[in-house]
Amino acid sequence: MTRLHQQLLYIAALASATLLSADALNIIGSSSGDTSHKPITTTNNPSRRNFVQFGLVAAAASSMPTMAANAVDAQFKEVGQQERPPEGETPFSTLPNGVQIKDFRQGSGSTVQNGSRVELTMKGRLLNLNGVIFYDTKSNDPNGFGEGTPLQFTVGDKSVLPGLESGLIGMSRGGIRRIIVPAEVGYGAFPSLEPQPLTDVERRALDSVVKNPRRDQTVMFDCKVERLK
Repeated sequence: MTRLHQQLLYIAALASATLLSADALNIIGSSSGDTSHKPITTTNNPSRRNFVQFGLVAAAASSMPTMAANAVDAQFKEVGQQERPPEGETPFSTLPNGVQIKDFRQGSGSTVQNGSRVELTMKGRLLNLNGVIFYDTKSNDPNGFGEGTPLQFTVGDKSVLPGLESGLIGMSRGGIRRIIVPAEVGYGAFPSLEPQPLTDVERRALDSVVKNPRRDQTVMFDCKVERLK
């Protein structure tokens, strides 16, 4: 039985309960001696009962596709990739290697280039799982103050995903950029490169995608350049 069928049966049960409650109230009204008006009886009117039940179920069924669509839209809006852009605006720029980038804040000063030493605060999300977080620099918090520890590396030293590196090029200190990395320049081809999950929960989330070839291994990073040398 699908979830939709279960929900429809549940709504039908509520409809029956509502009508039975009305019957009970009518019985109470009849037995209380109040004869100023005759209570409406539904017990002996099965056609009316069926009509109300059918109407409630039909209304619920007709509204569920809209509700489901809105839920999906909300999930993807949070993730960012599938958010509908304003008319005439392109949400991401696509690099030659397939990486997509979008700036949310421009930084200042010198820009990230090959050989730059960078410190990033960032989150990584799995698009295949509607944006489940698999990496967060705040998870690396040895002092317990909730500040986390930035990811530090030198661009071009081959320690991090090449798709992430290419997406950082051109950023400045204080800049914030969303970077979407396809499997070919991400974990699909380089599963052991940084950034790697920092908690068991994050590790299981990433492995559930990377170790399943049937799943889309595209990931998304929200990055802020904290320091740049």
